[in-house]
Formats: sequence, C-alpha cells, structure tokens
Amino acid sequence: MPVTVPRLAYPSWFFTLQELVIQGLRWVILGIFLMFLAVPLLFIFIRAFQNEAMQWVGVSLFLDIVQAPGFFQAVQQSVYVGLATVVIVIPLAYAFAFMLHRTQVPYKPFWEMIALLPLLAPSLLPGISLVYLFGNQGLFKELLGASSIYGFKGIVLGEAFYTFPHALMVLRTGLAMGDVRLYEAAKSMGAGAWRRFSTITFPSSHYAVFSAGCLVFTLSVTDFGVPKVIGGHYNVVALEAYKAVVGQLQFGKGAAIGLLLLVPALLTFFVDYFLRKKQSKTRQTAQGFFVERHRWRDRSFLLITLLVCLWLLLVIGVAVWASFIQFWPYNLSFSLRSYDFDNMAGGGWLAWINSLKLALLTAVFGAVLVFLNAWLINKVLVTRSFGLWVNQCIRFCVLMPMAVPGLVLGLGYILFFNHPANPLRHLYGGMTLLVICTVVHFYTSAYLTMQSTLDRLAPEIEAAAASLKASAWQTLWRVTLPLSFPTILQIIRYLFVSAMTTVSAVVFLYSPQTVLAAVAVLNMDDAGHIGAAAAMSVLIMSSSAMVSVLLHLATRTVRKRSQAWQALPDTY
Repeated sequence: MPVTVPRLAYPSWFFTLQELVIQGLRWVILGIFLMFLAVPLLFIFIRAFQNEAMQWVGVSLFLDIVQAPGFFQAVQQSVYVGLATVVIVIPLAYAFAFMLHRTQVPYKPFWEMIALLPLLAPSLLPGISLVYLFGNQGLFKELLGASSIYGFKGIVLGEAFYTFPHALMVLRTGLAMGDVRLYEAAKSMGAGAWRRFSTITFPSSHYAVFSAGCLVFTLSVTDFGVPKVIGGHYNVVALEAYKAVVGQLQFGKGAAIGLLLLVPALLTFFVDYFLRKKQSKTRQTAQGFFVERHRWRDRSFLLITLLVCLWLLLVIGVAVWASFIQFWPYNLSFSLRSYDFDNMAGGGWLAWINSLKLALLTAVFGAVLVFLNAWLINKVLVTRSFGLWVNQCIRFCVLMPMAVPGLVLGLGYILFFNHPANPLRHLYGGMTLLVICTVVHFYTSAYLTMQSTLDRLAPEIEAAAASLKASAWQTLWRVTLPLSFPTILQIIRYLFVSAMTTVSAVVFLYSPQTVLAAVAVLNMDDAGHIGAAAAMSVLIMSSSAMVSVLLHLATRTVRKRSQAWQALPDTY
C-alpha cells in the first residue's frame, strides 16, 4: 500500500517541503535515465545516418553494410549460433530447474551453487577453456577428429556455458510453485506422471520457457567475447560492430550495426513483456506441495544434474589449471608466471584493482538508486497529476536497459560523451562514467527484484504508520528499509558480480588509467598471453565468489535477526 503524503488544507498550487523533496527525487531519477540512457541511444540513431565527416548521408551506411560481402552470411551465422544455443541450453536448464523443485534429489543447494558459477566468470573464460580442451594443442583434440573447435562449434559451446545460469534463473521462477489441487485432481483421475507433466507442469511454465529462450538467444547474438576468442573465421554481427569501432575506428558503421543489433533484442523484449502481462492476468493462486520420492525419476534427473555440473566444472577447472602451469603445452609444471600481470599486456594488477573499485562503487550507488526508485514508484502515493506522468516515464525507462545490449549501450556512450560539444566529455575515460554505464546496464534486473520485495511487504504495516501520522520518511526509515535490507544486500551482490565480469558495455569507455580486469582478459588474449588471460579470469571469478559468499552470509544473518517472523514454510 503506497504511503500517503500528509496534506493539510493548502491551496492546490501549494507544495509542502516533503512533496518538494519527493517530486525533486522523481525528476532527478528521470533526468539520470534521460541523460545516461535515452540521449546516448539517440546519438547512436543519429550517428548511424552520418558518415565519418559527420555529414548526413541517410540510409547509405545501412546500404553499404547490407551490400558488403559477407554481411548476410554474418547475420545468418549469428542466428544459427543463437538458435543452436537455445536448443542446447533450454532443455538442460529446464531439467535442472525441474530437479530443484519437482524431485527429491539430495544436496540441491550444492548443485545449484555449481550451476550458477558461470555468473562469476567473464564471458571470455569459456572460450579460453575450450582452446585448452579442444584447440590445436588441446587435451581432447582427438575427440573432434578432423574438425576444429574454432568456429561454430566453439562459439555455441562457449555461449551455452555463458547463458546456462541465466536461463536457469528464469526457469526456476516458472517451476518454483505449483497448484497442489490440480495435481491431486489429475492423480485422482488416474493420470500418470508423464500425463501430469504434459497437461499441468509444462503448460504452467511455458511462458518461462519462452522468456528463457528469448534471453538466451539475445545474449548469444549480441555477445562478442566468446566469438572473439574462439570464433576463428566464423564471423558474427556483434564481432563486426566491435571491429568497426576498435579496429577500424568507423563509428558511423559501428552505430549502424549497433542499431541492427538492437532490433532482435527489442523484438524479443517486447514479445516477452506482453506475454508476461498476459500470464499475470491469467495466473491462478498457486500453493506449495510436497514432492514424493520416485526412484527412477530422481535417479534420472540426478544423472542429468551430474553431467551438467561436470561440464561446468570442467570448463572452470581447466581455466584454473591453465593459470598455474609454466608454458602450455611444453612445460606443465606448477608456476605463478601467468599471474605476473605487470609484465603482460592488458594493464597489469591495476586492471584488477580498478575492477574492484568499479564493482564496489557500482554496488553501493546502484543499490541506493534502485531502492529509492522502487520506493518512490511503488510505495509513495502520487498526489499530483503530473506526478503520474513522471512515474510512467520512469517505469518505461527502468525497463529499457533490459532490451539494450551492452555493446550498443557502450557504443552510445562513446558517441555521446566523446563528442567535442558535450560539456560532460571530461567524464569519458574516467571511473565515474564507467560506474554510471554499469549501473544503467544492469539496472532492470535489480529494480525488478526490489519492486517484487516491496510489493510483498504487508500493506497493514504502512497503513498503521500512516494512521499514526508518520511521515513518508519515518515510514521509510523505520519500516520499509529494515524489511527490504536483505534484498538490498542481494542487489549489492548482483551489481558487484556483474561489474566485475562485464566487458561489452565498458570495452569502449576505459583509459590506460581505468583499464578493467575483464577488458584486460580480452587484451591479453589478443596479445597471445592466453595463460595470463586465464589467470585474470580466475582472479575475477575468485573475487566475485568471495564477495558473494560474504554478502550471502550477511543476508542470512540479517534475516535471522530481523525477519524470523517472516519465514515461509518449505515448499519442496
């Protein structure tokens, strides 16, 4: 229930101090999104119709790109990669999510922890590991016969590793709860396990399946990290955009390709958005249920779980092992040579320190902005008509980053903040702009998580606070913030890990003084220092894991001390 801003018998044009502050915060948040999201995207749109001399050329850039030899082949190959990744990832992620919520497989938290490990690593890590496993001098090169891992096979395997945890988190939501009444009715009518799955379980989760498929396809098509490392001569559209800006300094061409990359992301986003709205209108009340033991079902899903976890651990383990050997493949003795970053290309230990700074600043400032935004939109009653308009604009803006690939957002930033006429151009290359870009890039998921928590808060608590004439600030400080603190810690963890591993959104924005660890992995791979690239990837993953564990323990402690009364019964 939104907190009502107390009003006395003032004229309609009169604003209380509390209203002025609240309205001011709304306008500040809207201004942030316009300045650091809408305007950079507008610059991409404008720059796509200009040549390198900044002259208006209409659609000639698009025509040159489309007519260029190999472009349609790159588009076709990008689609093939996305579809193949979806075909591999969605069934495995669905089976894994089914294991977590619809079986009695033991040690579920352990298996889930392994499944989410790829979130802690940069997207280039699977490409590096696949080189060590199946490359020209790989451990298991003979398994491929005459074929090569460089190209379609390597890209799909790398993208499958990278996107699996993202699909799993979406599918978990679709399978987390089920209406026990439907299953009891089906069972009483003699429906077997397969019949109950095909008529109840899968139909109730098909929206989540489609959402996960859209997410996996978009991430695969717009990612350039894996194709950059192991793509070989297999060209994709995202890599074309990267090479146009970094390799050829053709910003107009890069902007045009960025707009083309935005099309599939926007289409999948809007289709997913409308399907979710349709699902919310038709959703029935779900009740938790106890899953009975079934020997063959549980053993089958345990086997699938073991195979998936072994593959994920193999990819991660090879990267860790490769970072501690002397010289691949001739001297496999233990060595810390790859961790001598200061004598390698990529930025040295400064890159890792900068990533820690970026992650900490992104986590703290991003969490504060997300919480204030969600509170203003969902818990503070709008008393002015123009306030409703501002709220609607903010609601639209907070969903936009989910539909904008990181590569496109970073390209928009370089065009806008590097423009000579921009008074904010001094931000380019600095840590401030890197923090802002990272917060905007990962804003939507954090906001939706915070919004879900605020929506679940009992409205009676805030109604009682309002009846006691408590101001919005008092209710915020004494009620909303304490109840939301565990979710804030989760958002801090999400933003920290995302900032440590991101490369697509910031690859155009760093300077020699603000080079980042994930970008250093890319530069090391370009320079042929693949061992050092693996070592930096392991360092990123270790740092993310350590902070994640600490924040997870802090979240559990907060919940035990302040929210034990909110504990829900186990629904497994």
